[in-house]
Amino acid sequence: MSNHVDGHEGVRIRSARGLGRLTLDRPRAINALDRAMVGALTDALDRWRDDPDVERVLIDGAGERGLCAGGDVRGVVQLIAAGRLEQVADFFRAEYALNALIAGYPKPIVAFADGVTMGGGIGLAGHASVRVVTERSRLAMPETRIGMSPDVGGTRLLARAPGRLGEYLALTGATMDAADAIHAGFADHLVPSERLPDVLDALETRADPAGAAELMMLFDETPDEAALARARPWIDDCFSAPTLAQIIERLRARPEPQAGAAADELALMSPTALAVALDAVRSARRLPHLRAVLEQEYAIMMWFAATQPDLPEGVRALLVDKDRSPRWNPPRIGDVASDAGAQAMAFVPALPLW
Repeated sequence: MSNHVDGHEGVRIRSARGLGRLTLDRPRAINALDRAMVGALTDALDRWRDDPDVERVLIDGAGERGLCAGGDVRGVVQLIAAGRLEQVADFFRAEYALNALIAGYPKPIVAFADGVTMGGGIGLAGHASVRVVTERSRLAMPETRIGMSPDVGGTRLLARAPGRLGEYLALTGATMDAADAIHAGFADHLVPSERLPDVLDALETRADPAGAAELMMLFDETPDEAALARARPWIDDCFSAPTLAQIIERLRARPEPQAGAAADELALMSPTALAVALDAVRSARRLPHLRAVLEQEYAIMMWFAATQPDLPEGVRALLVDKDRSPRWNPPRIGDVASDAGAQAMAFVPALPLW
């Protein structure tokens, strides 16, 4: 068996005893994913694909706060401001290719979605073959908060969630705990965080190449009933409405306090991003596979980058100035073009995805 350690800024890469281990290593930034990290992860997976000494792969994160808080949207917005759309396209193309690589990898990939796992972190963990959450897990696709639509293959996961949870999670950016994540189809196993070292040891010493999922059953705990499962009646009723305006109207009419709170949350989001996200999730239900969904998301992201002011404004308000007072354009849902989602999905980027 090989015993290889490779240092790279932002990612620790090593292999031993049949296990290739990829540890995101920017703990102060909750391991947020930049272009160089995407490249390092891709190169390692490409190298291990045909390496007989690597039988399975683990993706985890350094530090106690989480696997990955998302992609480097600040960097993307800086590129947009500088008019460097080819580099924006390069980032998304590389990230989405990595998502597809993980989803179709010929060897088991185990992901520890411990702590914060959001946005780009879902793109890593959500498509792995064995997805582990803990009592500390906080999963979300919060893109509408910064003026964009869920991506990294997230709209496929959202589209396949039970009932209308996909629309709810996409529009509100709501955070899931472990039970919610398993119920919604974003995770497979709940393992107490204190047992993760034992899982790592077992992956190194006890797993055969095909047995990673079966091995996880030794550590799996049954979660409590998911809050999302209990909320399904009002979520399914409201988020099945044909339009964004009707969704909000139904939320306001429901007696549950959570429904009113969801309507209040939506009032803070980018109206354009909400309209596009709604259409993207519903369109993803009709698409045949992840690569088709990623193609749709790529068109949407480049539409936002090339034509829309809300993404830079959302990043400014929430991540740079942190005044939490974004000035969306247009500011009201009623002012968003009725075909905004169709425009975004039909956008043709200068560079193809694949």
